[in-house]
Amino acid sequence: MKYVSEFRDPAMAQALAQAIAEAAQADRHYRFMEFCGGHTHALARYGVLDLLPPQVQMIHGPGCPVCVLPIGRIDMAIALAQRPGLILASYGDTLRVPASKGLSLMKARALGADVRVVYAVDDALQLARQHPEREVVFFAIGFETTTPATAVAIQIAQREGLRNFSVLCNHVLTPAAMHAILDQPEPVALDGLVGPAHVSTIIGSQPYEVFAERHHLPVVVAGFEPLDVMQAILMLIRQVNEGRAQVENQFTRAVRREGNLKAMRLVNEVFTVREAFDWRGLGAIPHSALALREAFASLDAERRFELTPLSVPDHPKCECGPILRGHKRPQDCVLFGNVCTPDQPVGACMVSSEGACAAHYQYGRHKMPHQQAVAKVSA
Repeated sequence: MKYVSEFRDPAMAQALAQAIAEAAQADRHYRFMEFCGGHTHALARYGVLDLLPPQVQMIHGPGCPVCVLPIGRIDMAIALAQRPGLILASYGDTLRVPASKGLSLMKARALGADVRVVYAVDDALQLARQHPEREVVFFAIGFETTTPATAVAIQIAQREGLRNFSVLCNHVLTPAAMHAILDQPEPVALDGLVGPAHVSTIIGSQPYEVFAERHHLPVVVAGFEPLDVMQAILMLIRQVNEGRAQVENQFTRAVRREGNLKAMRLVNEVFTVREAFDWRGLGAIPHSALALREAFASLDAERRFELTPLSVPDHPKCECGPILRGHKRPQDCVLFGNVCTPDQPVGACMVSSEGACAAHYQYGRHKMPHQQAVAKVSA
């Protein structure tokens, strides 16, 4: 398949691995953070981490929209779903995120709440059309990638006069999270950033230029395939070696510097930036999330149902927060791989298909080194 198979070529991967090994200087360390759950999974799934020399370290950032959603927002959705006559619709991963009192949206559904899994916001619109006698709330979640689709749905609902449809908005902004990571009280020592793929198809590469200028950090926007990520790592190493700090675009087949102007105009028409928004592990980040504009207030579930944001602490032993901040790895959590598994997740990082803990567990990185060797031989 074009743009897939050629970016998984084993011979090319070996050549890139050799180039990375030759470029990485033996007397220095390179610490790069990826801000995309897709990159985290590509690193683990395709064995890219095993191909990197020991002085090159990849650090996971807050690039998973399900992972960064705080418990209080899930609690808010559960409270809505438990209202008589209301249908709450959202994406599958969101339903499994642990909330307060041992609940999740999935468990709330088992207790009688009408919670539906949808594959697109259009499905939620259709539910509202099919059930005019019931309130339908779409639990919107995601970075800039999924925001335009939600904006279109809101405009359609207003145009059609769907009075029983509303959106509980949890759309968050990637650059704000990157600022929070770099400006946190205990900053992570980084030498470069791997810029997200899908997000960048919307916002472009220009928003990352401030990180190169202010923090003197090279940024390379990368595609999702293993060769994309490996090439981006090589580009970052070369920038570090040369003392450069620029934004480079490896994902040229999909990303432009100015981004998708039509999509960004659409988002701006429907949404405004919140003063602050709570993120799991990062706390309240200013100007980091979106809310519906006044013109669409009737479609805002927070206003319609007079919802109050809740602040709820994470499980005391869950290290999802430090993992999202880049301070710890999944293997550093005492719950990882034993108490906390994809079947019985304790934290959001194990739930999401883009979560760092899920990636490391799914691709065998929860095992001891000798177990990994046996698994590779058996394969």
